[in-house]
Amino acid sequence: MTERSDAGNTACAYRRTGSEPVQGLWRLKTLTDREREVPLLVGTGVGNRELARKLGIAERTVKAHIARIVEKLGQQTRLQVAVLAVLAHETLCADPRCVSHQYSASPDVRGAAAA
Repeated sequence: MTERSDAGNTACAYRRTGSEPVQGLWRLKTLTDREREVPLLVGTGVGNRELARKLGIAERTVKAHIARIVEKLGQQTRLQVAVLAVLAHETLCADPRCVSHQYSASPDVRGAAAA
């Protein structure tokens, strides 16, 4: 029988894997306005082709943006950027009509959604 490490005894997947999904949050301020748009769309799950179409740029440019964003945010993968974008949507999104802003402004809505 193999012995499990202490990390395996925790219920937290982040601690088990040594991952810190919010580690790049403070780095969001280093992104340009265009670079802020990219993670917002990546966080919705769209692929590079669709992202390029929505932004009106070449797919090759999208890939360059994503590579630069991954590096700037101290992440390792596009998926990590997507997770970070979802967690930081309210910070990245400038649209005051965004549902994310409405949820954060009303604790009753969050409580009702959790129920």
